[in-house]
Amino acid sequence: MGQIILRLDRVMADRKMSLNELAEKVGVSNVNLSKMKNGKISAIRFSTLEAVCEALNCQPGDLLEYNEEGES
Repeated sequence: MGQIILRLDRVMADRKMSLNELAEKVGVSNVNLSKMKNGKISAIRFSTLEAVCEALNCQPGDLLEYNEEGES
């Protein structure tokens, strides 16, 4: 079974944005964004995904990747 991989760290690096700066723009705690960045979440609210995309000027597909083999 495949898995969804979050690439928030890659997009943040491309945009040269820190976790603290993103947390402030999105209105989400650093802890929650850190879990998202490290792939330690099993769900994300669309409102949070929308806010992250707006802050990083990206599309949801830039943040999410599907791995068919289930390996990261």
